Amino acid sequence: MCGIAGVVDARNGRVDSDLLHRMCETLIHRGPDGEGTFVTGCTGLGMRRLSVIDLAGGSQPIFNEDQSAWVVFNGEIYNFKELRKELEKRGHHFRTDSDTEVIVHLYEDFGDNCVLKLRGMFAFALYDERRRRLLLARDRLGIKPLHYSKSGDRLFFASEIKAILATAPSLAETNPHALLQYFYFGYIPEPDTAFLHIQKLPPGHLLVYEDGEVRVRQYWEIPAYGTYSPACEEECLEQLDVRLSEAVRMELLADVPLGALLSGGIDSSTIVALMSRSASKPVKTFSVGFKHSDFDETPYARLVAQKFETEHHELILEPDIAEAIQTLASSLDEPFGDSSMLPTYFVCLMARKHVTVVLSGDGGDEMFAGYERYQGFLDNPRPQLPIWAGQLYRDQIYPRLPHWVYGRNYAYSHSLPWQERYLERISVVPMQRNYSMLSEDFLHSFSGVDPLLAFRRRLEVAPSGDPLERVLYLDTKTYLPGDILTKVDRMSMAASLEARVPMLDHVFVEWAASLNRNWKTRDGSKKFILTKFAERIGVPRAALHRPKQGFALPLLHWMRHELKDMVLSLLLEPRTLQRGYFNETGIRHLLDSFFCGQTDDYLAIWRLMMFELWQRNFLEACTMRDSRFLLTSSGHWEQDENLRKI
Repeated sequence: MCGIAGVVDARNGRVDSDLLHRMCETLIHRGPDGEGTFVTGCTGLGMRRLSVIDLAGGSQPIFNEDQSAWVVFNGEIYNFKELRKELEKRGHHFRTDSDTEVIVHLYEDFGDNCVLKLRGMFAFALYDERRRRLLLARDRLGIKPLHYSKSGDRLFFASEIKAILATAPSLAETNPHALLQYFYFGYIPEPDTAFLHIQKLPPGHLLVYEDGEVRVRQYWEIPAYGTYSPACEEECLEQLDVRLSEAVRMELLADVPLGALLSGGIDSSTIVALMSRSASKPVKTFSVGFKHSDFDETPYARLVAQKFETEHHELILEPDIAEAIQTLASSLDEPFGDSSMLPTYFVCLMARKHVTVVLSGDGGDEMFAGYERYQGFLDNPRPQLPIWAGQLYRDQIYPRLPHWVYGRNYAYSHSLPWQERYLERISVVPMQRNYSMLSEDFLHSFSGVDPLLAFRRRLEVAPSGDPLERVLYLDTKTYLPGDILTKVDRMSMAASLEARVPMLDHVFVEWAASLNRNWKTRDGSKKFILTKFAERIGVPRAALHRPKQGFALPLLHWMRHELKDMVLSLLLEPRTLQRGYFNETGIRHLLDSFFCGQTDDYLAIWRLMMFELWQRNFLEACTMRDSRFLLTSSGHWEQDENLRKI
């Protein structure tokens, strides 16, 4: 696991090694074990290494036999030993025992299609010196990040945006359309970033930079949904066992201590059960909880740990929540509104004291229809009102109803066609009905622009005609890489911890997608076959049959108590309002309604807070000549000695 960065100049402009070092310095948290660079004339590749495989000999960049191809790599290739054997039979000679080296030799034989041979999570950059050609690649599901920017004749790339801005601060021009999408979804979907001239390489895509031109193409797609219907439950369970067990076994590969994040839910408990079946020693498991019993999952995690006799570590969080938020906001390159990043960060910090690698259960909800939003309206995708009646309610009745009227928003949602109903459901704030929080000037620039257009197109091209399968496809292409995997990557890497996700092994994903929907949901039950499988391998029923929480936390309580002063100062200070994004009247109404108990719009407030903190703690810092400075809450610039570690 590493952080990678680099630059290629198409016109033979000299790349300075100091420039590459500055990029790598911003990624120390991703790779605390060392730095490696390759600089030759117009090209520079750099990386920071977190040693996991071949601790002594796996330093990067790594080159092929004649040193004409160089690679820097972030991730793990789980089938690298099999690939190495094949390559050795084809006459290739290896200098290291690392998984990285297979990439350059595969490229020699298969060119860009080398990526099709790889099974794992990865983002890599390979420079072909003979052809003066850069190849960037990102794994199929988007587990590892990769950003790029073309500025003049130069192409910059990096695991994180901050590395690009460290050497090209002029690229810190914000992208208004991407920021509007943040207000809708709480994250910025691929391929956009918060910056106009910086893009994310989408999952399952390659980028080639040659002769000054950027070419991006897709190399992998989720296959058609619902094409496989097992003859019976036993057949389905056996297939699930074989395929998921294989993915878990492959991802246990490491030369360092390894454990698991355990929430006590179906997904993480299933992964722990399979790890215990394959491991020769007790699995190390890690859980976090809260004093608020409504949000504390540790009793369920404890049950699972006891069942599988793991070496269990548990932390009940009593963080200085305001300080924790400030710290995390400083590490995020673009606004990010998933509040579960807090417990994710703290459990990763705890795990890093004991292990270097953890497995998690992420991906199970998208593969087996686990989210609450999949129930109800998807079982009956037709509008619950005639089209004309729904239109009448939305246009004439809804605007005239007071905000406090019970069922006002529920009726609005259920008057929509199922596609629009789902898109509204996944909007963090249904902005089409809450534009009052955003300024007229900001909104005016989007006149006639549909922020949901890319999502609508995803639904249209989904490889299925079934509504549930179409939204599973949409979420796997948007919410999974944009929110879930971004959160896991950034928070684990902030702790210098590698996180692996067996349920997103692409071979397993292809099988899960092909599985008929009746094996995913049945009689109102979510994750039907996965739950059956978890029962079969011994996960306690108490952990399986309980309300889903994910990484829930007492955010509403914190907002009204510990964070109240922070909320008010952040969102109502002149400095905030003068940026031009927020409507002061709308913000005051939102806060007044919340603090007097009329509404519980704490998620909307959280997203607005995180946006302003990003402005202060990251964006403003990027405009300074020395990026190792932060703007404090008192409005003064102070040097932050810990920023390089974030």
